[in-house]
Amino acid sequence: SDVIEYKCPSCNASMVFDSKSQHMKCPYCDTEFEVAKIEELFAKQEKLAAEAQAAKEAKWDTADAGSEWGEDEAAQMQTFTCSSCGAELVSDGNTMATECCYCGNPTMIPSRFSGMLKPDFVIPFKKTKDEAVAALKEFYKGKRLLPKAFTAHNRVEAIQAMYVPFWLFDSDVTASAEFRAETDTVYETNDETVTETSVYRCDRQGTMRFQRIPVDGSQKMDDTYMESIEPFDYSQMVPFSPAYLTGFLADKYDVDAEASVPRADERVERSAVGVLEETVKARGYDRTILKDSVVRKDEDQVAYALAPVWILTTRYQDKPYTFMMNGQTGKMVGTLPYDNQKSLMYMGAVAAILTPAPYFVAK
Repeated sequence: SDVIEYKCPSCNASMVFDSKSQHMKCPYCDTEFEVAKIEELFAKQEKLAAEAQAAKEAKWDTADAGSEWGEDEAAQMQTFTCSSCGAELVSDGNTMATECCYCGNPTMIPSRFSGMLKPDFVIPFKKTKDEAVAALKEFYKGKRLLPKAFTAHNRVEAIQAMYVPFWLFDSDVTASAEFRAETDTVYETNDETVTETSVYRCDRQGTMRFQRIPVDGSQKMDDTYMESIEPFDYSQMVPFSPAYLTGFLADKYDVDAEASVPRADERVERSAVGVLEETVKARGYDRTILKDSVVRKDEDQVAYALAPVWILTTRYQDKPYTFMMNGQTGKMVGTLPYDNQKSLMYMGAVAAILTPAPYFVAK
């Protein structure tokens, strides 16, 4: 027969039945529970485990994301491949790729368009090249440790507009989570300060709807950068037409919808559990610790869309620096170099300010 093991909610050790107290007791921390109560807790754990297994087996339906191009549409498209980093960029037949958005390499090899789904939606560009240039210059302002040579020789005019492939995940979910909450009470005795900690188990469950959870479909795109320039205003998203690619480049996705599922799951689960955790924190506990959680998708849908991004890749001391700006909202992110000599001087100045200078008194 199977052995049923009851874990102590306090220390996770195995509990045993204490014949003297007629309670379930932990031999390590002496926590006691009535049998009926521990059975109730065990039933909740079994239910959570069953939900976790069901959630693990649930799959996103990615089959309907994107569609096939018509022959006439495909004939008007072309692909450029960077001979340096291997990036594949797509454009309409009238747009020439003269420089790679990712590495700045000027050699782009044209090739036949193939192997890409037609997007369902597109978020049109709203920010112009002039606005992107101005935003980058503003991004530099106030950066005291930025090398002068970087801004003096920066190829600002090389900024390019590109549509980035995104998989958009919609889902209705049921989320369950168990939290350990703690509250400290401090009081004084004659000879010591005592901290008494009260521990609570908090179970939360709720249904939520997530719409337009974006996961970029490009390995070359830094996920941190892309998430940093979010959010996009999806109310401005329109059904895709090749006309929107006129004069612009589009990255050819190399991460399909199915491969993007783990990232989507991570974002959904993090957000859903965060919502549940906020309901526990609102009770005013000193600490909240997540013990277990399950997020089950009840309904889901996946779409393929293109999002507007301005990209600049420039070099300083043979190291590439990439900046990205949301082509709809204007939010910009990027990594900047810093001047080591300025850094040392700045740290020295701060230390001089924080350290009182010695003084002498003449007698």
